[in-house]
Amino acid sequence: MKLLTLEEPRALEQAISAMQHGGIVAFPTDTVYGIGASLAFPDALERIFELKGRDRDRPLPLLLASPAELAKVTGDVDPDLLRLAGAFWPGPLTIALPALDGLPSQVVADDGTVGVRVPDHSVALILAQRCGGAIAVTSANLSGQTPALRPEQIDPTLADNLDLVLDGGIARGGLASTVIVLGDATISVIREGAISRTEIEAAWSDIRSGQSGEIERENPAAATPR
Repeated sequence: MKLLTLEEPRALEQAISAMQHGGIVAFPTDTVYGIGASLAFPDALERIFELKGRDRDRPLPLLLASPAELAKVTGDVDPDLLRLAGAFWPGPLTIALPALDGLPSQVVADDGTVGVRVPDHSVALILAQRCGGAIAVTSANLSGQTPALRPEQIDPTLADNLDLVLDGGIARGGLASTVIVLGDATISVIREGAISRTEIEAAWSDIRSGQSGEIERENPAAATPR
């Protein structure tokens, strides 16, 4: 395992280069530490499943560099769903959307959807931007373990097989993203995480009633112990 802190010269550039050449990198996000790889290297995506012991029926979610990158991974998106995304992006909201043809099988669910979000963390955004606009990222832990909030919490069994670990200090969020899907004009919460079900439902109700305006966002990090 190669460990670099963000303060070291060209540390971020080395992480970018590793991913651009098919490597798997651990890095901080706005929620927890993640391990990610470029979509251009399906073999690297497959390695993530093997290293984590992750079930193949749980596809890898994507981090996007910006909402503009949605066009690279999905087709037409319901306008109201885009408004909901705009209320929480960048941030800890993952949305299941119809996947475009040609995406690696490792990121596409059996129902043909792909989970996407725009993270609120400069390192994750830069990595995604420099690797084509979207990268596959999952939490940096063995399946079933608690996600790591700092590099030293990553299980050595996993860390020792990564190409690089980028130490950016403590992940400030501490909770996984909330995962939602739209069906029949109703939002279903697949996993409740950093954004509460109540907050999602209230925002969706306002949007559907045409009263979205400036939706008040909670700050889950503010309540997270450091």
